[in-house]
Amino acid sequence: NVWRFPYLCYRNGGGAFFIPYCIALAFLGIPIFLLELAIGQYSSSGPFTCWKYSPIFTGIGYGMFIVSALVAIYYNMIIAWAFFYLFASFTDELPWQSCGDWSTNLCYDNVKILNKTWESCNGNNRWGKVWEANVTQGICYETGMLNKKEGVRAYLDADKAKDYFPRTLPSQEYFDNYVTGSGYSSGYDDLGGVRWQLALCYLLAFICVILALSKSIKTSGKVVYFTATFPYIVLVILFIRGLMLEGMEEGIRFYITPDLNRLSDAQVWKDAAVQIFFSLSASWGGLIALASYNKFHNDLLRDTLIVTFGNCLTSVFAGFVIFSYLGYLSTYMGLPVDEVAKSGPSLTFVVYPFAVTKMPISPLWAILFFVMLITLGVDSEFVLVETVITSLMDRFPKLRKYKLFTVMTCCLLFFLLGLTLTTDGGIYMLSIMDTYSGGWSILFIAIFECISVGWVYGIFRFLDDIKLMTGNTFCWCFPFIAFKYWWMLCWCFITPLLAAIIMVFSWVDYTGMDNGAEYDVYADLMGWGMTLVTIVCIVGTAIYVICKTGGIKEAMKPNIEWGPALVRHRREAEYHTKRYASDFVVDPWGLETASPNDVHLQSNKKGVDNEGFSNIRV
Repeated sequence: NVWRFPYLCYRNGGGAFFIPYCIALAFLGIPIFLLELAIGQYSSSGPFTCWKYSPIFTGIGYGMFIVSALVAIYYNMIIAWAFFYLFASFTDELPWQSCGDWSTNLCYDNVKILNKTWESCNGNNRWGKVWEANVTQGICYETGMLNKKEGVRAYLDADKAKDYFPRTLPSQEYFDNYVTGSGYSSGYDDLGGVRWQLALCYLLAFICVILALSKSIKTSGKVVYFTATFPYIVLVILFIRGLMLEGMEEGIRFYITPDLNRLSDAQVWKDAAVQIFFSLSASWGGLIALASYNKFHNDLLRDTLIVTFGNCLTSVFAGFVIFSYLGYLSTYMGLPVDEVAKSGPSLTFVVYPFAVTKMPISPLWAILFFVMLITLGVDSEFVLVETVITSLMDRFPKLRKYKLFTVMTCCLLFFLLGLTLTTDGGIYMLSIMDTYSGGWSILFIAIFECISVGWVYGIFRFLDDIKLMTGNTFCWCFPFIAFKYWWMLCWCFITPLLAAIIMVFSWVDYTGMDNGAEYDVYADLMGWGMTLVTIVCIVGTAIYVICKTGGIKEAMKPNIEWGPALVRHRREAEYHTKRYASDFVVDPWGLETASPNDVHLQSNKKGVDNEGFSNIRV
């Protein structure tokens, strides 16, 4: 919400992005969020093993596993950048406050501005320098370096020069040349060497994840009490300061004023849909993994509404914060809002750091901001890695006894695979992964999730499963039946159709990342490989299950273990389930023959904390 939403909004025309974003929230995000919470909570199973209601869709879980693993690799790089900036903030003067030895000749402080009423390029200036003059471009340049940005030495006419050779912010060049080294790389195929400071920060980010996930889901749950609330305090302070800056209204106007012409661009719709899935962790497996630890009768409808609306309101608020500073930068640099900074993953690491340099005691605010960014990032990384870990432990139950070893092994593997992201060209690799690993594959997964529940398992049976968990009311007072048919309409028709339309629309208007400079056709091929791996898992597993079970009909039929994980909850489900499946078995594992001590454990513990849970065949 703080890192990704603002740069997508900036890239897609500001206010124009709100329209597809709100549509995607209502018809894609909320329905898929509730669907996954219901599957995870009802079955107490993770993404690998929750598809027993229709085994032909087991591949969806493998697809979720791959998406979460890919995103976990590059997303931790964002946290590594935040750690880098945090350590650099422990100083009297922030290093990106002015142009340092890492800067270029076009860095804001390095460009000399001539007074054209009495100064010229031929030596008649305050510096006594002799340069060549280009009156058309309004610059003074080094002899033999005409039309080369490296040759610009001064602005003869600032109004003209900024159209040809605009100055760049110190914070932009600090990020490009000192933090990531992208300023020294020509593209993804020019990686260069590993930047050891960045590699150590990347390793530290994974160590934080290991410490949080090493014991149990309860440990990370307690950590989130702080990491999910602290950022709001910092954002409010930054917003108040942003409202005091000159020109802030220009940024906010750009943010809330829609350019309706952008709505014909398929990329805007695709970005809006993917951002909804990204920020809600929908179709990634994380919701299923975490919901599997819920109490069986938890009010998941209440959770869905609170989390989805709270999440998206946070996105909107974070946008107001960053665009207030973009408006200030527009006035400060004399450029339109949409030309102030690069639109991409680095936006947050350019605008916010520059913003804190305009605050008193700027190192303190920089430290608070980057601590906030780390807490937000680690929250998201928890979910991604927990999805992978839960999936592995569900698939291989013996790993539950070695959770710390499993977490460490996964994080080490992710770290090694992500070392290319710590090179000079790493940010270009990150952009490829961000564009493809969590893009079309997520929409593809969402479509199959809806088909599996709405058309194969049975929509009315699924709604009865939800009603069994929540009761006749949700959010303490609303009758379940009031929204029952809305969910049915979404899961059976609206959500899969809208996801398919956006996906096809974006394919028709697809141009790829190939721009002849940083990216070529092989960058797109690499990205499509990430997307196709997910799709092949879904389709390939379906074919395998059909062959194994002896036919499509058997592959679609719930197996004997489908249902709640505990026998007492299966007994509650027996009445409505036998209306749809007469072969439903209350106790397929023989747990009712357990000793009184085992029964006591079963009634007081849930999820993987229950000894009986480990007896379930997965």
